[in-house]
Amino acid sequence: MRLLPGVLGDPASAEDESFEGDLLEYPHYTRPRVFEDEEIPEVLLSGHHGRIEAWRREQAEEITKARRPDLWARYVARKENAR
Repeated sequence: MRLLPGVLGDPASAEDESFEGDLLEYPHYTRPRVFEDEEIPEVLLSGHHGRIEAWRREQAEEITKARRPDLWARYVARKENAR
C-alpha cells in the first residue's frame, strides 16, 4: 500500500525503506539505550548526521550482501554504471 501514489503524505517518507535503491533497511534502535544486552551504537547518539548516514549505508550494504545476494549484485552493478 505504501507504494501507491497518495498513500503517504510525503513521498520522501519511503526513500529509506527496504528495497529502495536495491538495499534492505539498516537496523533501527529506540530506547532504552541498552536492551537485552545490546547497546545503541555510539554513532547514532553522536548527533553527527554525516556519520549516522554513513553508518546506516554500511549497515544496509552488509545486511543486503548477507541476506539478498540478488539485490546486492543489482546494487553493485548500478553503482558501477553510475561511475
